[in-house]
Amino acid sequence: MFPGLGGMNPAQMKGMMKQLGIKSDELDAQKVTIELSNGKTIIFNNPQVTVVEMKNAKSYTISGEAIESEGHEGVSAEDIELVKAQTECSDEDARAALEESNGDIAEAIASLKKEE
Repeated sequence: MFPGLGGMNPAQMKGMMKQLGIKSDELDAQKVTIELSNGKTIIFNNPQVTVVEMKNAKSYTISGEAIESEGHEGVSAEDIELVKAQTECSDEDARAALEESNGDIAEAIASLKKEE
């Protein structure tokens, strides 16, 4: 039940929305990344994403735990520098290894050292 809706249950709410031409669906998302104009990135891992479609316009609602970072895809410049210092690799290789290891610095370094 939703508070403030006169005791209406979710099934009744969905039926009423359908009558109004509003469609609501859940997406099976693993990760949502939002890149902000200030260079920061907000990452939601295993989020709940709801799509609401009304009059040919779609709205997306994302809920879950958010992680904010300075770098691309959650990889910070400091992490890249640390991996580069330990492995003597390029920026691109360090970033790729960090992205592949989901930001795990030790795993990124280990994977790059295996390649040597």
